Amino acid sequence: MSREWEKLDEEWTARILDEINPSIEPVPFNLETTSIRKQELSFYNDHDFYELTDMSAVPSVRKYAIYKPGDVNVINWTNQAIYDVNEKSELVLNDNSVGEYVKFFFSYVRGRHGRFIIVEKLDDIKWQKEPPEQGKKVINEMLKSVSVKSKDDDGTYNLEGFMVFKDSLFKTDIHVKADGMVSLSNEELKIEGMPVISDVITA
Repeated sequence: MSREWEKLDEEWTARILDEINPSIEPVPFNLETTSIRKQELSFYNDHDFYELTDMSAVPSVRKYAIYKPGDVNVINWTNQAIYDVNEKSELVLNDNSVGEYVKFFFSYVRGRHGRFIIVEKLDDIKWQKEPPEQGKKVINEMLKSVSVKSKDDDGTYNLEGFMVFKDSLFKTDIHVKADGMVSLSNEELKIEGMPVISDVITA
């Protein structure tokens, strides 16, 4: 996502916490020890994205929510959390925003076997052990940014991108329907057995 994070002041942090805290489990966040950042989303007109960090815990506890006044949607790492917002919000998909939507979607959705992590450049890969320079050069030359290939008559966008799943790098087609439903096809294995850090999400 290309949007910048904006740190909220104490007054706005208190307002947001009052509304989001009832949806945070198992323990609500304390105003004195919580920092909140906001990010605008190009594909929603009326919802923004919020990162809440409770710094009293070690390590710190972080939660995310798609929110507008009166409507709280805490990220639970399922696609349903995002699909619920799509039904309530005006989803804006165009040639520019659909790529951001795809990257957001796969950043905050995790399947039973892990997360599909979009990689557009070498720095997007979290290495457990640095590969040889020649290997990095080959991967770097292979990677490309997520791009739109075509748009169907029913409004479905067809994109192309690279993803890491577990220890493997794939090239894949990504399909986004007009209502925001996402699917993959034509997965092409490029490299397997990469020394990457296991994808772990703290809910």
